Amino acid sequence: MSDPGSKGHVADWFRRLRTPLRRFLVGRGAVRVADLDDIAQEVFLRLLRYRTSEVVSQPQAYLFKIASNVAAEWAIRARHRFEHEPHWLDSLVAEDQVEETLDSAAAQNEIRRAVDTLTPRERQIIKLYFEEGLTHAQIAERIGVTLRVVRRDFEKSYSKLRGELKLQQTGALKYGSE
Repeated sequence: MSDPGSKGHVADWFRRLRTPLRRFLVGRGAVRVADLDDIAQEVFLRLLRYRTSEVVSQPQAYLFKIASNVAAEWAIRARHRFEHEPHWLDSLVAEDQVEETLDSAAAQNEIRRAVDTLTPRERQIIKLYFEEGLTHAQIAERIGVTLRVVRRDFEKSYSKLRGELKLQQTGALKYGSE
């Protein structure tokens, strides 16, 4: 079916026979529902490969015969496919977690390095805020300084951390692109 007119016939057949073809395949029961669209597509692709010299008097019967053959091929392939074993899938998850763990460990090291650049009081304020979830007023009370000092030191140390981490990130990008 290489000439343009024959492609028009296939398009008409597709519009008219796609739903009956799907019903036919479901009725056979040899095909998974998830594979229906793939099989139907394969049927129409095979139909496009035929030459116009082949006259089809009963398009639906012809299409269903092609569908039977394609469904049989898919069933044979499905028998030779191995089902996914649960332990195999677990190992895939574990491999993904290894990358996440490495990325997380690298990020934690960067954060520790950046926190180490702070003064002891700035470090204490940041840790109390982020690790213990204390408010600025609670931090001021705990370390014995005014609320104003806590706010000032928090803003200053937070800006330092952002600068350190941004500097490290841009430095890593420079090295990675060379």
